[in-house]
Amino acid sequence: MNFQRISLLFLTLLAGCSKPSEKIVVATAANVQYVMKEIQKEFEKESGKQLQIVTGSSGKLTTQIREGAPFDVFVSADAKYPNEVFKNGGSDEEPKIYALGTLVLWSKDIPENNLNTALLGTEKIRKIAIPNPRTAPYGEAAVQVLKSENLFADVEKKLVYGESIAQTAQYITSGSADAGFNALSIVLSPEMKGKGHYILIDSTAYKPIQQAALLLKHSEDSPKKVSSKQFYDFLFSRKAQAIFKKYGYKQFVP
Repeated sequence: MNFQRISLLFLTLLAGCSKPSEKIVVATAANVQYVMKEIQKEFEKESGKQLQIVTGSSGKLTTQIREGAPFDVFVSADAKYPNEVFKNGGSDEEPKIYALGTLVLWSKDIPENNLNTALLGTEKIRKIAIPNPRTAPYGEAAVQVLKSENLFADVEKKLVYGESIAQTAQYITSGSADAGFNALSIVLSPEMKGKGHYILIDSTAYKPIQQAALLLKHSEDSPKKVSSKQFYDFLFSRKAQAIFKKYGYKQFVP
């Protein structure tokens, strides 16, 4: 079952409840899902409040927010989508950047010393997995890398698009794709650590992946307003920032 179907099923069940859930509902970009598990644990222990995590690509989560999904906080993989929600009246506060993401090239079988972007244009690589650049910021960054190295035209037919960064990871770790682009946070997660080999992509080859969070207007009209703001602020705390750093994210310095 893909993330979109899981999210829609969750929303259907939530809408059918006669009593609103007291859980803080957090729309979470797929690259942040493993980090969020640790942040959730720390926040719930510290606050006594509970979170409900809904995961998907930033673009699809934005569509769900636009259609009235009852999310309280949006943790995106970029700043573009939260800004879009803000400008369309989805929040009274501008989004804030919580971390900078890092792009990697990842392969199940090719060792690090042989893995590089130039290899993608050779006959050794038949399929390259990337997140859908229309909805996933890391996919957009991957396209920028390929174009900056004049590889895009040569490899475009090899590209296999994942619905989200998580599905792209499945393509890579299963061997369905020979190599692919993904987030450093995914390859460093306990669930994925050791599954294949990866190299960091030169950060000058793509625009900085500024990942932003947004406190949504939905919270303002519910009893969860204070709790949602408490979690939103926690994302920028030293404790949460240390967890982001552990997963390879860089701290944003304005």
